[in-house]
Amino acid sequence: MKILICNVGSTSLKYQLFDMDNGERVLASGKAERVGGAVSSFSHKAGKGPARPEELCFPTHREAIEHMLLRLKETAVSSLEEISCVGFKVVHAQSVTGVQYLDERVLAAMAAFNSIAPAHNPPYIAAIRQFRALLPETPLIGSFETGFHASMPPEAYLYSIPIELTKKYGIRRYGFHGASHEYVSGYVSRAMGRKDLKLVSCHLGGSGSLCAVKNGKSVDTTLGFSLQSGIMHNNRCGDIDPYITFYLTEELGMTLPQIREIYEKKSGFFGMSGGVSNDLRDIEEAAAAGDGDAKNAIGSYCYQIKKLIGAYAAAMEGLDAVAFAGGIGENSAGVRRRVCEGLDFLGLKLDREKNETAKIGDEIGAAGSRVRVFIVGTNEEIVVARKARELLEQTEKIR
Repeated sequence: MKILICNVGSTSLKYQLFDMDNGERVLASGKAERVGGAVSSFSHKAGKGPARPEELCFPTHREAIEHMLLRLKETAVSSLEEISCVGFKVVHAQSVTGVQYLDERVLAAMAAFNSIAPAHNPPYIAAIRQFRALLPETPLIGSFETGFHASMPPEAYLYSIPIELTKKYGIRRYGFHGASHEYVSGYVSRAMGRKDLKLVSCHLGGSGSLCAVKNGKSVDTTLGFSLQSGIMHNNRCGDIDPYITFYLTEELGMTLPQIREIYEKKSGFFGMSGGVSNDLRDIEEAAAAGDGDAKNAIGSYCYQIKKLIGAYAAAMEGLDAVAFAGGIGENSAGVRRRVCEGLDFLGLKLDREKNETAKIGDEIGAAGSRVRVFIVGTNEEIVVARKARELLEQTEKIR
């Protein structure tokens, strides 16, 4: 069974083709960037071969998808009919979660939450319709980012607003990055040889979230009704006092579109650093050169993560492991060090030397640390592929 997994952005398309019957081998992978621009870039890699870069023009995602399918036929499949389904790591939908065939009912539910996930839902909906037009006989399957968090108890997902709003409009904590947290949980469980784990999974990248995972199930997470919440992100603010919005409108005369742009594009690392960058690496350089705002941005970020690890340990009544994933979690020794400093009271001790030279797959806890500390190279695509395969096989059994 060959399953194509696609990750759609507003101006990008990334993909991997898996052979699920042969060790989940990646047959091909690639990406298109600057879709909609005058010049678009495309890169395709067959198996373990070298990437083949190209400069083309993709006015819309349709042209990028067509070119991807062309390259797949040239290098990975003899016919597009060999592709059993196309899977998508979709983000958010009203009253829909888990793994779903992407029919009009589901797309309508996604569209209902366009205002909550404006950078994700509209491009996914448009691209899914293009896939349907180009591959009319191929099942399209979505694995929602919210699915892993469906196991959260009411005390974790309910907001303290009138319950009628929650029941009628679905306003509650949903959580995201579910595929990553699920992969990290499985990785740590295998590494420790047990399933009865109390784990804090830290997916730290341009967009970040933490998840409390108890016995393989999500019991709490930092992202909420939208991806705007939780810890600070590259240029999104994360959790802030809701009355800041009223102050900005009523006292400073800002419009809602202006405030939305501030929260979505001018906050987080970018905003706190005074506009240095939305990339942590640039901010670390500025901090090392003495920039006080950059230092505060890093300090606030690490403090938020450390505080949440402690809170989740309390919620789970214990802690067995902490795992770092995502671009920052995998690559920033400084963030990992600052987050773990002072957590000895939980039984977590970091080996500073190991941490400084660590790579993906390494364990960086000190000798004698009761809580184990991992760096995990997350793989959201294979999680989606496995879920898509499971749904296909379930459907076949019913037939």
